[in-house]
Amino acid sequence: MATTLLSTEDFKKRVFDYTTKTEWEFAGDKPAIIDFYADWCGPCKMVAPILEELSTEFEGKIDIFKVDTEAEQELSAVFGIRSIPSMLFIPLNDTPKMQAGALPKNALKEIIEKELLAATAE
Repeated sequence: MATTLLSTEDFKKRVFDYTTKTEWEFAGDKPAIIDFYADWCGPCKMVAPILEELSTEFEGKIDIFKVDTEAEQELSAVFGIRSIPSMLFIPLNDTPKMQAGALPKNALKEIIEKELLAATAE
């Protein structure tokens, strides 16, 4: 599995339709990470291959999506993206958390295991 690029419409169907709901209601069936990035962003380019590796490593356990902030400006505005990369970590049954900045693989893996997968196992 590779990371999946999301358009605003895909986001509304697969993650959360912010146009019809006011309270967070995750549409996915497994925890997810959404990487808000831009093609010109150096740190984003450093994180991209790490996310690809993690999408293979945790295949079937989590979904990893990417949102191009240049192409999806409305979606970026809805989430108040001011710096990139920014990642939205979405546990199945809890409130999502936003983290700005490029995180190393070990930090991302720890978040996946402790925040996303551990919460699912409970």
